[in-house]
Amino acid sequence: MRGLKARRFVGVVVGLWFGVAGALADTPDIVMPELSAEAAAGQTAFVQHCAACHGEVGDGSDNGPPLIHRVYRPSHHADFAFIRALRYGSRAHHWRFGNMPPMPEVSDDEAAAIISFVRAVQRATGIE
Repeated sequence: MRGLKARRFVGVVVGLWFGVAGALADTPDIVMPELSAEAAAGQTAFVQHCAACHGEVGDGSDNGPPLIHRVYRPSHHADFAFIRALRYGSRAHHWRFGNMPPMPEVSDDEAAAIISFVRAVQRATGIE
């Protein structure tokens, strides 16, 4: 757990630099649930395609925002927003990490599984 707290500290410092410290400061402690088969497949696909920017468990990195954050709760970013970002990319609008490029290498099945993983971790963490 120390590594996660250290990454959060680094995220806050980076956030100060990029002007998003307030948003990163309220990133919750992530709770990893027992995953369904689909969510477990999503975790594997997430690590392969998303973790370099969004962190190993969606906790963010120097390259991209945390997805386990209230900004990405289902009532604000529905599942389709994730699909659209994967297919067409996403213009930076909540964070100052730059635009997200399209990810055409992520299949439809992988995208659905990734969303299942992100939503399971969000629920376990209290983001609904």
